[in-house]
Amino acid sequence: MAMNQTSNLNSMPERGRLRASLAIASILFIGLPIAIGYDGPPDDDPSAWTDLVYGSDPHDGPEHMNHHAFEGGPTGTKDDVVVNNSVPNAGEGDGKFKIPTGGLPSPLYGAGKFEQQMLRFEEFGSREMPGSYDEDTARAPFPPPFDSQSCPDGPGVDEFLKGDICPEPLQFCDENYVNSWASEIEAYLGHTLDKCVGDGRPPGEGWCAQRYDEFSPVRYFETVQTGARVNGGMRDAEQLHGYAVGEFGPGGLYHNTTGNPGFEGTTQGLEVRFHPNMPIQLPETVWTFDGTLPPKLLNACYGNPILFRHWNGLPIDICHNRGFGCHTITTHEHNGHNPAESDGYANAFFFPGQFYDYNWPMILAGNDTMNVDASDPRAGFPDGNGGIVNIPGDYRETMSTHWFHDHMLDFTAQNVYKGNAAMMNYYSSQDRGNEAIDDGVNLRLPSGSALDWGNRDYDVNLVIAGKAWDREGQLWYNPFQTGGMLGDQVLTNWLYMPYFDVRARRYRFRILNGSVARYMKYAVVVERAGISTGEMPGPPKSGVSYDRVPFHMIANDGNIMEHAIAFDGTLGTERGVLPTQAIAERYDIIVDFAQYEPGTKLYMVNVLEHQNGKKPNGAISLESIMRGKYKARLGDLNKDGVPDNWTGGDPTVTTFLEFRVHAMAEGQVDLSLNPIDYEPGKKVMVQQPTFTDQELANAKRREHKFGRSAGTDEHPWTVKSNDGAFTMDPRRITAAPQINDVEIWTLSTSGGWSHPVHIHFEEGKVLSRGGEAPPIWEQYARKDVYRVGVMEDSSSEVAIALRFRDFNGTYMEHC
Repeated sequence: MAMNQTSNLNSMPERGRLRASLAIASILFIGLPIAIGYDGPPDDDPSAWTDLVYGSDPHDGPEHMNHHAFEGGPTGTKDDVVVNNSVPNAGEGDGKFKIPTGGLPSPLYGAGKFEQQMLRFEEFGSREMPGSYDEDTARAPFPPPFDSQSCPDGPGVDEFLKGDICPEPLQFCDENYVNSWASEIEAYLGHTLDKCVGDGRPPGEGWCAQRYDEFSPVRYFETVQTGARVNGGMRDAEQLHGYAVGEFGPGGLYHNTTGNPGFEGTTQGLEVRFHPNMPIQLPETVWTFDGTLPPKLLNACYGNPILFRHWNGLPIDICHNRGFGCHTITTHEHNGHNPAESDGYANAFFFPGQFYDYNWPMILAGNDTMNVDASDPRAGFPDGNGGIVNIPGDYRETMSTHWFHDHMLDFTAQNVYKGNAAMMNYYSSQDRGNEAIDDGVNLRLPSGSALDWGNRDYDVNLVIAGKAWDREGQLWYNPFQTGGMLGDQVLTNWLYMPYFDVRARRYRFRILNGSVARYMKYAVVVERAGISTGEMPGPPKSGVSYDRVPFHMIANDGNIMEHAIAFDGTLGTERGVLPTQAIAERYDIIVDFAQYEPGTKLYMVNVLEHQNGKKPNGAISLESIMRGKYKARLGDLNKDGVPDNWTGGDPTVTTFLEFRVHAMAEGQVDLSLNPIDYEPGKKVMVQQPTFTDQELANAKRREHKFGRSAGTDEHPWTVKSNDGAFTMDPRRITAAPQINDVEIWTLSTSGGWSHPVHIHFEEGKVLSRGGEAPPIWEQYARKDVYRVGVMEDSSSEVAIALRFRDFNGTYMEHC
């Protein structure tokens, strides 16, 4: 099911001032109790509780959703977002492969495979919170755009972000801070505003930062969501490695950020384009963090609460978006153990010129009830000098690979597709990001050792996503479909078919499926000289063959697993091929390149075919892909000499990333964990939380069935939860678990759709799939995205156990 199709339930106060938003289409909202004896905000508080609408007509009260989001547009409705989009007639080809969804094949401008170096993620960096705030010496206000159709000047944004955080972060919304874009907003709207607040958080007690005194931020980072622009190198100084040590230092594989002259130790001058042959992306087309590439990464340590100030630097004009994407945003840290007001609630969006302060406490789940004396070093974080600082909480809840992204109601898919997505690496005493420190706690996962923590020499983030672009080479999205948008090309870290240099040693890859409807299934193969040398012959006359490359999965979603699972053909795995990966799922794997000679080439391959966005059609045999027997071909239905459809296959079922093996440098030694030692029956990586028989027997049970409604564009999806089928309504609460209680949720679907269901805030343990034991890679893991539907590696029903702890408020479950 597409990322923008969701089903919801919950209660949300009106904003009462300039706000904007757009919709998703079927989200389930979960309300957790505030605390025993707490009756909610006072009646005169703007966030005071109102009557719930559980069980009411789901079509009632649309004004409660995306209120004021489209003000100033031609019609003042959500239609304004897509007014500048056109869907060309792509034809149906052979009637099977409707890719890209409703569009024409993406032109390649002569770009070939594996001609450009893959981009490594660029770190946001974080700074210590100031000890004081002197308004007299505060930096200049957030730079306004030239007009309502512009984004702020790029160099001006860089200068702004270099300054100290201002205004001072507060527990409550700062209703006295004026939006510095007020005059431009009023000019666009054609009238004055009684109040144009710069703090985008909803006002009132219900939206203040929970437990702020206890988890007040010690570090912060800021970014501006804005249109594509040239990278000014502003973040160079924020990189932990400083382009000075390890593989990022001079002489290292990643010191040059693009592989081209002039990019040694800097990203300055990097343009937003998918390949050097392809056009530069326009500011109205791609909206990223900072407005730049490489894609962004936050490195964060447990025990160090972070304030994330997210500025909205998108065009004031709702229509200036090249036909897709909403200029109002809300950010979800997926799947942070964060209080609800900082979770990215779908209707808590903020407008151009505003900021939103997200407070991420960086605590382990169970902070209030387990290891409260912080005596267990497995619950801790690096101290910067080779040691550990202990913290309370359950060490078994340690997280590792996250991402954060837009969660705008009805526009999550469009905004994520457009570039509103970043990754986040959690560091802890167990997952330190230093493979050399052997203290009995650190797992020594592949990373490097030049820094005390956070080495990324051999720890690589990959975001893999299906995209499409129009005849002008600009990113394109079909907003008129309700079945899931499929692109016809695969981008890795926003690049078309890149190569990546690796040493002959073990690497950790943190793989995120950043698509909005496309499921992926990855294989790894190595190229062999000689057509009959490997197990799979290459294309005729190629002179090469291929072998499968076994590897180990070590994390499933954000959770390090109890055991490393070898994808070698045993224990129900397929040799060299991962299970299906749904939208937003993460798989961390370890690949060992040590057995390959310098100059060897390996490839990542997508083997999962789609014919439309409803669900994957099935895996294609790796042999037929590598042999070239399975291959999508361009068609020309109208015989005008310009390709207008794909036929004979899914164009994304192909090799899409090349690895080039280099020898270890003199003196280099691989000190990382050998995953073979942690396979089932051997050592344990991170023990999984358990539920007692009594807890499971007494657990509250809930059922959530994802299904098709009447099929209208406005309400295409429902979630049937226990006693009714509901479409998206941000006022409705469907489940209100008690803190510390265990619940068992059954997620199911029927018909021809597949759904990646995400439950915010807590991870769950898969108890069964279709009444049977889950596969081995889920038995030793916990998850926050659950695939349901009739497809490979999935089931039409999944039962999970969850325990809700530490925070409360409004959270979501959605597809």
